[in-house]
Amino acid sequence: MRNFKIVFTFILFLLFGLGKAQKIGVVDTEYILNKLPEYQEAESRLNAQIDTWQTELQDLQSEYERKRSAFESEKVLLVGDQLKLREKEVTDLEKNIKTTTSLRFGATGEINKLRTNLVQPFQDQIWNAIKTMSEKNGLGIVLDKSNNISVIFLQKRYDYTDKVLDILLKGSDKKEKTNTKSKK
Repeated sequence: MRNFKIVFTFILFLLFGLGKAQKIGVVDTEYILNKLPEYQEAESRLNAQIDTWQTELQDLQSEYERKRSAFESEKVLLVGDQLKLREKEVTDLEKNIKTTTSLRFGATGEINKLRTNLVQPFQDQIWNAIKTMSEKNGLGIVLDKSNNISVIFLQKRYDYTDKVLDILLKGSDKKEKTNTKSKK
C-alpha cells in the first residue's frame, strides 16, 4: 500500500509538472537586425560618424606629434616666456586630445549616446515582435542565441527567428504602403 501511494504521488507530480511546463523558444536578434534595411542604414550612418571622429582625432594626434617634436628640437633655443608659451601650447593640445577622446569614445561618450539613439528603436521593435510571437505560440521563455548563449543543438521548430522577422517585415511593409499612399 505504501508503494502504491509513492507511485501514485509520483504519477500525479509528473502529470501536473508536465502540464505546467514552460515552452522555450530561441531567437537570433543579430540575424534579424542584419535583415532589416533600416537598421543597416542606421549602422552605416553610425560608422560614418565614427570614421569622421577618428579622422579628426588622428589629425589632432598628428598635429600634437609635429608640435611636440618641434618643441623638443627648439627647446634649447627658447628662453623665458617663449619656452613657457610653446610648452603650454603642446600640453594644451595633449589635453585637448584626451578630452576629445573621452567625450567621443569614452564610456559615456557621444558614440554610445548616438548608438543608443540609433539602435534603441530597432531593439524596441524586435522586443515587441518577440512578445507578439511568444504570446501567439504560447512560449514562456525566449532566449537570444546571438548574446553569447551557448546553444549546442537546436531543432528548427524551436527557432522562432524567422517568425519574428516576418512580424517585423509585415509591420514595415504596412508603413511603406501607408507612406506611399500619403505621398500620392
